[in-house]
Amino acid sequence: MVRSAFYKEVLSKVSVGEEKTGGMITIVEQAGTMIALLQEILLQLKERIMTVGFTDAAEEIEFFRLVKPQVVGKLIFYNEAYRIETTCPVQGGKMYRKYFAGQLKNVKRNHASKLDMVFYRYYRSGRTDRDHELFRRGQLHFAAIMDSFYFEMDSQYSTYYDHLAARIIAQDLLYAFLLSRIDPDMGFDIQGLGTPENMEWTGTKNALIELIYALYVSGVISNGKIGVRKVSQVFQSIFKIPLGDIHHAFHRMKDRAGHRTLFIEKLKESLEQYMDKDL
Repeated sequence: MVRSAFYKEVLSKVSVGEEKTGGMITIVEQAGTMIALLQEILLQLKERIMTVGFTDAAEEIEFFRLVKPQVVGKLIFYNEAYRIETTCPVQGGKMYRKYFAGQLKNVKRNHASKLDMVFYRYYRSGRTDRDHELFRRGQLHFAAIMDSFYFEMDSQYSTYYDHLAARIIAQDLLYAFLLSRIDPDMGFDIQGLGTPENMEWTGTKNALIELIYALYVSGVISNGKIGVRKVSQVFQSIFKIPLGDIHHAFHRMKDRAGHRTLFIEKLKESLEQYMDKDL
């Protein structure tokens, strides 16, 4: 959760921009407009950092872990969406779906080849114990560098890992976008990817995982044809929350003593109480 009022205002500009462009006729039009907006926002952020700086280490970590990756991640996503849409050879039919399925395979392949998996697991798990090393400038040992792009970055405005975090965010958005192209019945389009910054999951991660599995096994999402991992990625994208290894967490729930569906039972109880208020 972003605490700084200035950064909240910046991220709200992104959400407002997505809301305004959501009514455009084509994804290409929306992506082009959002690319220009996000580039402008990045320039504004850089100007502030270069002139005002950070009040303390906590603000620096907040910026490089939570703020900048959101903007850069969406910029990467919209750029990829623009490229994919403008190179699509047909509109509709088997070849159309095959094209987007191929793009989805590329995303999965890039996931394995371009991400630092140690950092990926750290970031996905929601850990913060090493943030002072990963999201502050000048903290990286060159022996740990996995990608040469680091040497091309502005060291006063970048850390190695804020860019990796942005890639993870972009990958989540792109994954959901491509799924919606392959299976339009999912009803998940590019307009729905712009989640308000203040919309967050405030329950436990186990509660969300329990809900995801309940929706998955009940077959209410795409008639049960979408795997639980894909369903979880949609929720992680919406709420911007890393869930880590959901399969391992689910198996721990199966071994709970007493009630194993604590959150589902709580939902049922809360809804019934709300219904009773109208009686």
